[in-house]
Amino acid sequence: MEGLALRPAAPSQLLPLPKLAAIPSPHNNSNGFVSSKPHRGRGLRFRTSFFSKAQARPQGVPLPEQQQQQEVAVTVSSNPNCVSGDSIRQRFLHFYASRSHKLLPSASLVPDDPTVLLTIAGMLQFKPIFLGKVPRQVPCAATAQRCIRTNDIDNVGLTARHHTFFEMLGNFSFGDYFKKQAILWAWELSTLEFGLPPHRLWVSVYEDDDEAFQIWSHEVGVPVERIKRLGEEDNFWTSGVTGPCGPCSEIYYDFHPERGYVDADLNDDTRFIEFYNLVFMQYNKKDDGSLEPLKQKNIDTGLGLERMARILQQVPNNYETDLIFPIIEKASKLANVSYGIADDQTKKNLKIIGDHMRAIVYLISDGVVPSNVGRGYVVRRLIRRVVRTGRLLGIKGDGKGDLEGAFLPIIAEKVVELSTHIDADVKNKAPRIFEELKREELRFVQTLERGEKLLGEKLADALSSAERNETVPCLAGEDVFLLYDTYGYPMEITKEVAEERGVSIDMDGFDIEMEKQRRQSQAAHNTVKLAIENGENIAENVPDTEFIGYDRLHCNAMIESLMVNGNPAVQVSEGSNVEVLLNKTPFYAESGGQIADHGFLYISEGDDQPKAVVEIIDVQKSLGNIFVHKGTVQKGVVEVGKEVEASVDVKLRQRAKVHHTATHLLQAALKQVIGQETSQAGSLVAFDRLRFDFNFHRPLRDSELAEIEVLINGWIEDATLLQTKVMALDDAKSAGAIAMFGEKYGEEVRVVEVPGVSMELCGGTHVNNTSEIRGFKIISEQGIASGIRRIEAVAGEAFIEYINARDFYLKQLCSTLKVKPEEVTTRIENLLEELRLVRNENAAVRAKAAVYKASVIANKALLVGDSKQYRVLVECFDDVDAESLKSAAEYLLETLADPAAVVLGSCPGEGKVSLVAAFTPGVVNQGIQAGKFIGQIAKLCGGGGGGRPNFAQAGGRKPENLASALDKARSELMATLCEKGN
Repeated sequence: MEGLALRPAAPSQLLPLPKLAAIPSPHNNSNGFVSSKPHRGRGLRFRTSFFSKAQARPQGVPLPEQQQQQEVAVTVSSNPNCVSGDSIRQRFLHFYASRSHKLLPSASLVPDDPTVLLTIAGMLQFKPIFLGKVPRQVPCAATAQRCIRTNDIDNVGLTARHHTFFEMLGNFSFGDYFKKQAILWAWELSTLEFGLPPHRLWVSVYEDDDEAFQIWSHEVGVPVERIKRLGEEDNFWTSGVTGPCGPCSEIYYDFHPERGYVDADLNDDTRFIEFYNLVFMQYNKKDDGSLEPLKQKNIDTGLGLERMARILQQVPNNYETDLIFPIIEKASKLANVSYGIADDQTKKNLKIIGDHMRAIVYLISDGVVPSNVGRGYVVRRLIRRVVRTGRLLGIKGDGKGDLEGAFLPIIAEKVVELSTHIDADVKNKAPRIFEELKREELRFVQTLERGEKLLGEKLADALSSAERNETVPCLAGEDVFLLYDTYGYPMEITKEVAEERGVSIDMDGFDIEMEKQRRQSQAAHNTVKLAIENGENIAENVPDTEFIGYDRLHCNAMIESLMVNGNPAVQVSEGSNVEVLLNKTPFYAESGGQIADHGFLYISEGDDQPKAVVEIIDVQKSLGNIFVHKGTVQKGVVEVGKEVEASVDVKLRQRAKVHHTATHLLQAALKQVIGQETSQAGSLVAFDRLRFDFNFHRPLRDSELAEIEVLINGWIEDATLLQTKVMALDDAKSAGAIAMFGEKYGEEVRVVEVPGVSMELCGGTHVNNTSEIRGFKIISEQGIASGIRRIEAVAGEAFIEYINARDFYLKQLCSTLKVKPEEVTTRIENLLEELRLVRNENAAVRAKAAVYKASVIANKALLVGDSKQYRVLVECFDDVDAESLKSAAEYLLETLADPAAVVLGSCPGEGKVSLVAAFTPGVVNQGIQAGKFIGQIAKLCGGGGGGRPNFAQAGGRKPENLASALDKARSELMATLCEKGN
């Protein structure tokens, strides 16, 4: 591979690798192909390959139909001893394809499973089969799965084996073969196909798994000294608190067999590496923790491609294999360092770049957009870590001469080049990947520069303080939060930089500041004070409120408590603001983005007319499930213990229901139009509109917005009945319900489904039928933060009002312009063109007037200096606009002989100041620069500005200071030029 500079061992030191020639057997046909019949029970008797040495399949000739695996393109290297990463992957897949395994493609790094943020294992795409949720399509399968794990990110580059991105080669059985066959094939693959010396292989089994122990020792023949029994933490796999589970068996490679058997520890990374894990999924874990045998026993295995490549390529660590090292080489060239002679820290930094760049490229390829939430935060964090690491290595610019350019796209080119056999689609997406990386890097560089300076100051303070007080240096939590919240500096990077300087960080203090921010971000009306001055907590005597508002909008309830200004009250009279706590309520309390219901509380005592009325304008939840109704006593007196009729405003509730269901449809439409990877980042469901925030890297095109509207209005027209049910959280997620990342849910959740369109975990109120929404219209789309877009829209009655209002405005416009609606655009374009021409003419006239005035005052220039050689002209031009002021200054600069200095000022409008400075070369050569000079003068007028050394403009907001500012400009110019002229 071009650019690869691995250090190969001498031929005599290489591991013995078998040739790919096929040994004749009953399963080899005359063409040299291996049949698809399984080798059940044959153990190690036959070694198989796809092609005989003499009859290799010509390139381009397809496999027989029964051998074709359409999902995965499989090729064989022409070099039978090739140990490249690509060949290892191919040989693994060939091995299991010849044993009746269906070859399936790698799943996306963005899983369908809502319980998992990213694809972390090869078994994830088969989880529904293992859990018995869906029937198996094939009896067994094999994959090369792309995986992302960030739980060990701090170990990347430090150890020989930890990665954020890696490939897991796996073979899976869905009730077909089980423990014995899985073990025999794993051993055959390792020792015969890949040629690993048997004496270097160790095995671990679960401490109680005597069956696996017997198979390894008696059937395979591994000496018992090299079989280790390990506990539940190491060798027992579970899918959760309950569900399918089973013991594991792992195969380890021994780099130092000369150390013998005594006290051998499989967790010793300097000696062993675990490369193949076999999970025997044979039990169901029940609620009481007991295990019962599964009716269908499954096999789930994982072989680490990077680890096997390290073993076969005989390099010191996974990073120096041909899977990653070419990326490291690319980074080394940009940093102008040599990996081979670099120190440990430099090597670590290069490894971080090599590892993270693979993760970043494949994540973006699979549709993950850098953002501040969810998967987007994972890729953003990795990008920022690479950017900072590159800067530590001294990488400047793009390596092509542009010092302000981005280097991530340059390194990403190598990742894309290596992607052919991992994911061929990456090359098609390369332009988008490069553009995303460039944008994200350049944006973060600005953040780094601001944050690095402040962080350096804070770390210096922490170190000096620790030295004075003879304590351990620690960066205060509030300082870490300041960097994070104000400067956008990632907490993880702060931690890394601090550790490099020997300073710890106060994570508890950081968490406290984060919690403060969360509390403070709640609007004042969203908080309820339930403690009185003497410390008695009124909530202790108030039970949770029973919410009946999904089914009923009216009910009789009892007043449990009253509060005025946060203090308890027994009764509250007319005209007072009050907070009412009821034993049950039909009012929806603000949550999940949906605003609270409005309505009334009525108190009556037998008469037709209510004795007291409270208008409710807000409802908030406090301390769990206590509903606090906030309103004003419109009539009478309300008292604790009285019965009230609680009545929700039906029309407003309908508006909220319409907008909430429309929000679900909007999310579904966004996923369909711009990609499944987009996810919700916030929402508002109000009576007059809906607002939906989502992760995306660019503005939506008009065509995309139109497509979204068409989709949603089509779903509305379909008149689909919604389905709402309460179910266990795990069941809801298994069914595919969308959950908000970071949101906390109880054991039981409410699931709202628009069949065929959307299924979400949601506690809000919704329409019964999509036809109730009536219509949907997007009214705006904009960016609100880096990687976060916002759509505002209207539906239902608000949609009708919006359309009617727009129609009214259009009719007025047509009447004013005296045109038909379809002619409005053309007419306005013509008017704008006419206006532009008139403005240009006016500007020309104003400029001429200013120049004429300049010609009149040109003779007012003051002569300064010993020889009176400098001409200084500082004047006020009253209300002349900035452009005209510029024209006047340019005229004077040409009129006055060199050396000359001109400063002009004007007040073109209320609260506005315009300034301009124009200096000839003779003045500039004396060290007086127009940009710096006028900037200082503008500060006196409450503004600023700058420009070139010979010409600069500025502005301000304090016209009342203009006269004194010009006086100062005149005196400073004269004083400076007099000094220079002596």
